[in-house]
Amino acid sequence: MRAMAALAPAGTRVKAGDLAAALDTTAGFVPQVVGPLVKAGWVRSVPGPSGGYLLTADAAELSVLDVVEAIDGPTDTGRCVVEGHPCGSAGAPCALHEAWGSARAALTAVLAAQPAVPTPAVPTPAVPTRA
Repeated sequence: MRAMAALAPAGTRVKAGDLAAALDTTAGFVPQVVGPLVKAGWVRSVPGPSGGYLLTADAAELSVLDVVEAIDGPTDTGRCVVEGHPCGSAGAPCALHEAWGSARAALTAVLAAQPAVPTPAVPTPAVPTRA
């Protein structure tokens, strides 16, 4: 997420060294950080001495959930968090099935509503709290 923010706005080219400084890492590690974003087509890598990285126009349409899933994989794999296989496949669902499903749905809804590329006019969605 920090790389997406450092590359905003779309079309602004950022050299690897400058991006590394913004991410508090080394220029050699930058390709590993942005690799999944380049593979997804949201960041373009421009080689050469005048090159760097830039967001594509499509990046403005991305949510935090899109970026998280591009890097870490799907948030809902269908596997039980207790038993490590599809919940209920061996009988009744596990003891955490309902609670975990509700928590995951709330988290993914908030992440899906939050733009990956920050814009000043978009507030951060409130996270529901329990009384």
